[in-house]
Amino acid sequence: MPDTDRPRASMRRRSMLQAGIGLTAAAALPAAFARPAEAAYPALGTYPAGSEGKTVFVGLTTPLTGTYAAQGIDERKGFEMAIAHLNAGDPLFRMYAPLTKKGLLGKQVEYGVADSEAKPNTAVQAQSRFISEKKAVMIGGSVSSAVAVALNKLAQREHVLYLPMITGSNDTTGKDCVRYSFRACHYGYTAANALSPELVAAYGKNRKVAYLTPDYTYGHSVQESMAEFLKPAGWTTVTNQVAPLGAPDYSSYLINIANSGAEVLININFGNDAVGSIKQAKQFGILDKMKLVMPYLSPFLSQETGADLMADVLGTTEFWWTLGKTNKIAAAFVEAFDKKYGYKPEWGAHIAYLQVALWADAVERAKTFYPPAVIKEYESGRSIETDLGAVQWRAADHQLIRPVLIVRGKKPAAMTSKDDYYDILKIVPGASVMQKPDAFGCKLGPYT
Repeated sequence: MPDTDRPRASMRRRSMLQAGIGLTAAAALPAAFARPAEAAYPALGTYPAGSEGKTVFVGLTTPLTGTYAAQGIDERKGFEMAIAHLNAGDPLFRMYAPLTKKGLLGKQVEYGVADSEAKPNTAVQAQSRFISEKKAVMIGGSVSSAVAVALNKLAQREHVLYLPMITGSNDTTGKDCVRYSFRACHYGYTAANALSPELVAAYGKNRKVAYLTPDYTYGHSVQESMAEFLKPAGWTTVTNQVAPLGAPDYSSYLINIANSGAEVLININFGNDAVGSIKQAKQFGILDKMKLVMPYLSPFLSQETGADLMADVLGTTEFWWTLGKTNKIAAAFVEAFDKKYGYKPEWGAHIAYLQVALWADAVERAKTFYPPAVIKEYESGRSIETDLGAVQWRAADHQLIRPVLIVRGKKPAAMTSKDDYYDILKIVPGASVMQKPDAFGCKLGPYT
């Protein structure tokens, strides 16, 4: 039966799940990087121990409790559906990874899921166990950028591939980039670069801005990028209120914003923090006199706050289900997810599915689980057809070159279904809004 209950940030549960799957497939190798026989590769990380038997193991850590739980639960669903589709050789999965059949390189895929609580130490401990006890060949998952950065370091140290999922900090593929990590979602700089012209067009030049910023790498990164791209249009920061992650009350910050003289409130909070701060901003009368902007739009935000509070709000998002109207892969993904879970997929589910599929594609083309060989397939610069259109990995910083979606909240009366919260205003090509690969100090580090 479809899971008709959407994830809620208030949900309290932990899970440790495992499932198995399997496959076979082979891929032609680029002449520029000919592969030796599997036995010729030296031991590295969990290789070859993690892939010697009939199965391989992958581990997901994502917040199943706490302020980012709704996004984490959605992420888990996308991850689990991707693994199930990989096992079954589902036609949808093969749209992203055409060389796959059933499973990966003749191996069944087992997986585990642990609650990260959006805490770096918790995530690192769980993934360390997956690596040491299960010989994980890949680890994945994040909603907090602090978690993503911590797992970047773990992956590089342990020589195990890591797939961050939701992470908006510039640092993830910037100063904290590593050779063993690949980010597929957009991030603070690209969100700000894509969104700022739309804000100026909608609200004019020379506006006074108040920021509400979560106090960690994601929040500071996005705030700095927004201020940078709005400055040429004369938008000035009158206050930047910095609040801790998971703040139970925003009253003191909102009082300062209410008294700041700002015309626009740019709320950088994510997950349940975004929900709580928006509802309180309404109670303080701030939304009656200021335009609300969400540069990094949380999945489920309109559902949790009520569509009336998000009507006409501008923001960016990683994926929106109406992409299926123009992209056949997106249409198939939305249909499959909706059939399984009873609602349209959002950011977390999409990025998890996409990351697993792109990883499987790279492994099949490498014809081995040996990490440096898989990494070099990622770095090959191939164009890959996805539900976002054609994308490719940037070898210099391991950031996916992919579009940024600009969306606007719909008024309740304009909604045509329970999931119809946003209109896609523009799909901005990724290459047009990305910084140079070395602009944020990325140094990937060694392969071995």
